[in-house]
Parts: sequence; structure tokens; C-alpha cells
Amino acid sequence: MNILVTLNANYIHPLKVMLKSLFLNHPAASFTIYLMHSSLTEEEVAGIRQYIEGNGQRLEVVPIKEDYFADAPVVKHYSKEMYYRLLAYKFLPEEMERILYLDPDILIINDITELYEMDLSGYLYAAAYHDRASVKEINKLRLKPYEIEAYYNSGVLLMNLVEQREKIKEADIFEFVELNRKKLILPDQDIINGLYSKHIKDIDELIYNFDARFYSYFKLLGKVDMDFVINRTAILHFCGKKKPWHSNYSGKFHSLYKHYERLALRTSSDYAVTKM
Repeated sequence: MNILVTLNANYIHPLKVMLKSLFLNHPAASFTIYLMHSSLTEEEVAGIRQYIEGNGQRLEVVPIKEDYFADAPVVKHYSKEMYYRLLAYKFLPEEMERILYLDPDILIINDITELYEMDLSGYLYAAAYHDRASVKEINKLRLKPYEIEAYYNSGVLLMNLVEQREKIKEADIFEFVELNRKKLILPDQDIINGLYSKHIKDIDELIYNFDARFYSYFKLLGKVDMDFVINRTAILHFCGKKKPWHSNYSGKFHSLYKHYERLALRTSSDYAVTKM
């Protein structure tokens, strides 16, 4: 499986935890991790490489030149790095047909092979939308001119690179940002939904992009319990500002995260990061 990650130095720690959970739950699989970045030092990249290869997997580094998106419009506190996953197809091998993008604030707790191998014919992406009326309706109203049916989360994106090379244009993305800069809240996610939501294949959020913040909500609705999550959910996503590697985190799945963190990060320098 091809896995895409984009990050700066602040997310090296959670990246290692996410990757450890991925590797442990796919003991017979082979992964190539494509690391797209513009700011990591040689030492930081070498550390990530050592970690991935030490787990028996491959790393391919995709450096983006600092000036590549110099003229691209940016929004609020979001930098040009927001374009990396949107235009990843431009920097990945031309012969590659698909890749799975994963945010580093994720745990993979069951098999994702079925997700990775699903039929994407005619779609740009496969993604999940968080099916809560308030979220959906607010975003449909905010992006009203684009007639979105659902607001998809961009933290887990199966990418059809063949279709993307044909249909996604850099100029369209830049124009969207310029026209909507006052409306954009999560710019890269807003762009994907505003321009391409009709070309996204639905995947089940309870299986492939479970928002850890809403366990109690889904349990109240009778959709899940802890057995469901542990045995059936494949991707557990720690959305929002509060993250499980911070010392003041107190979410429902904190213990599970700390379990994988312990397995992933064993040196004192790694653990020091968790206390920041």
C-alpha cells in the first residue's frame, strides 16, 4: 500500500505512533510511506527513515521547494502547505494509480486493506463525512454556491491519482481560494468539498474515519459501543484541537493511544515531546 503523509517537525511524534499502529495491524503487508514536506531538516528526515525502515517498511521522501507555492493565495494562519495534499498528484510518481492520505492524529486499529483496494472508477477520492445535521447544514450554507451534498473530512483520503491528473487543476484551486478567502475555515478541506464533493465516494465514518470526540453521541444513538470500535473500526481519528499526545488530554480513547505510543516511542527524548 502507498501511504501519503504531509507534515512539519511538530508532528513527527504522532506520525510515529500512527505508523506503528498501521504496521502492527497489518503484519503481512508491505507499505511505502511517501513523506511530503518543505521544512524538515536532514536529521529529522533521517530519523523518520530509520524508524520506518526499522519496522521493515519503505520511505520515499518528496521534498517540495520552498518557493513552489510562493504566489499561491493563503488564508489566515494556514500556509502554502495546505496545497500539498490537494496537488499531491503533481509530485508523486506518474505511474502511481492510488495512494491513501492519512493525518498523523490517527490510530489504525483494524485492517484497512478493503478501503485501500475499493473501486474508485470515476471518483477523485474516497472519504467520509461526519453525519451530524448541524455540521452538514452549516457547511452547506457556508459553501452554498457550490451545492455540496455532504461535507467530507480530509484527514483520510483515498486518492485516485489517474482521475486527479485529468480533472484537478492548480488554477481552479487558487481561484477558489481567492473568491472564498473570507468564508474558509479549514481551507484544504473547504477546497476539496467546494470543488470536488460530487466526485467523492462515500466511506463509512464509523469504520474508516471515526471521530473520537463523538463516541458518546454515537453510543447514545445505539450505533456503537466499545466492542464495536475495538473490533470493527479501522481508523480512529483524534479530530479537533485537543490531541492525545498532550499531557492534558482526557478523551475516551486516551488509554488506547498511550498504548500505541508506548509501543512506538521508547526513548526518553521521544517521551519528552508528549509533555510539551
